[in-house]
Amino acid sequence: MALFRTFSAAIQGIDAHVIDVEVDMYPAGTNRDFVTVGMPDAAVKESRERIKSALLNSGFGYPSKSVTINLAPANVRKEGAGFDLPMATAILGAMGTVGKADDYLIVGELSLDGSLRPVRGALSMAVCAARRGIPNLLVPMDNAAEASVAEGVRVFGLRHLAEVVQFLNEPSAFTPTVAAIPEPDADDPAIPDFSDVRGQTMAKRALEVAAAGNHNVLMIGPPGSGKTMLAKRFAGILPKLTFREALEATQIHGVAGVLPACIGVLRHRPFRAPHHTISDAGLIGGGSGSPRPGEVSLAHQGVLFLDELPEFPRGVLEQLRQPLEEGSVTLSRSNGTLTFPARLMLVAAMNPCPCGFYGDITRECRCTPGIIQRYLAKISGPLLDRIDLHIEVPAVPYKELRSKGDGHSSAHIRERVEAARATQRDRGFYNSQIPPAQLRILCALDDSGERTLEMAVRRMNLSARAHDRVLRVARTIADLDHSSTVSAKHLAEAVQYRNLDRNYWN
Repeated sequence: MALFRTFSAAIQGIDAHVIDVEVDMYPAGTNRDFVTVGMPDAAVKESRERIKSALLNSGFGYPSKSVTINLAPANVRKEGAGFDLPMATAILGAMGTVGKADDYLIVGELSLDGSLRPVRGALSMAVCAARRGIPNLLVPMDNAAEASVAEGVRVFGLRHLAEVVQFLNEPSAFTPTVAAIPEPDADDPAIPDFSDVRGQTMAKRALEVAAAGNHNVLMIGPPGSGKTMLAKRFAGILPKLTFREALEATQIHGVAGVLPACIGVLRHRPFRAPHHTISDAGLIGGGSGSPRPGEVSLAHQGVLFLDELPEFPRGVLEQLRQPLEEGSVTLSRSNGTLTFPARLMLVAAMNPCPCGFYGDITRECRCTPGIIQRYLAKISGPLLDRIDLHIEVPAVPYKELRSKGDGHSSAHIRERVEAARATQRDRGFYNSQIPPAQLRILCALDDSGERTLEMAVRRMNLSARAHDRVLRVARTIADLDHSSTVSAKHLAEAVQYRNLDRNYWN
């Protein structure tokens, strides 16, 4: 038998596409003749050396014939070492060592001794196999837990090329991996508790509002006031992941190659805190070859924390506009367009000036007005408009610093947040995502509320986008207050969270 075919998968964005792996061997030629066609990248071309060594070291030998491998369709770029195993399997099939493999989608990287290394995007490949009606998926053992979460496909985790051959010749001797799906958990022991925070009552209230309505938030204050401390505790007051949200987040982390080994699904909401030296591609996504998810997509269904916001290059920050507005990132390349999900909550922190003490009554600011203006100008007005809450985090007085705290733990705050979100789920969307057509209905104001909002818009010169975001925040405050209507007091508190952008950026 000289011609053999099996199936594998290629990752594009966060989705996988089935690839036909066809092998043909010719009597003429030598074992040095090994040709791979179908737009393979360098890693795929290098696989011939890994395959030869793995076959020989596993005791299967290597044919003294020329080998041609076609990866179809030819117009889809093939990247990575995950094609090692299906190509080796197809060669073994052409040699007559294994039987037909039409019912299997096979992925895996080969070591020189024949053992299998994990690949990225196993969950996406499992979803792809189920969508195409391929009933079985063969993956390295370290990928089995991730892939088994998908429905409609049987997943077999294997450790060695010899085990793959044994499986294909006697599949009944193996049992598929059973998905171990843990209950998503909001209590991550790695997340510190809000009860540790002393003072900062207003900031904690604002973060509770942000969590309840899925709003973005910006904290401004001097060094050491607790901005980073508050941000690191923010994920602890968010509701636990739903199973659908956990699958989405897991798929993105798997494609990016940052999912821990032997993990089925993520149990906690992602918390990403990139350094301010990050590049455009690192934050938004991209890179050479097939674009990969950036930090905004890795924070999908979780939190993106940007500390020292003005230290990020302005060009990088401006690229946050689309994901904050639309909940997705669209990357256009010459060979196509990819869209990554990016429905996240942005938590940003910054000093009011380069020295950090502008507006601080206890310490003198050393910055000139020009320096302060240039520093603040790194944050554009359109980006500020997309951040719902702007709060000041002042230095904590000594008495509050030495106090026992207010007794509000993350668990207590999360209960109130979950109750508010339950109300929003009944409406079909979170408050930060209220459609314009529904905004006037859900945020209907009485005469007092109309006067309050009109005064705020005129005095603060709010844009149309900022006007809508004030209404959405007011709706969240009303939900926390268990109120079906938005009153003047809810609106007044929401307006209070928009003061800073006019105090600093006027």
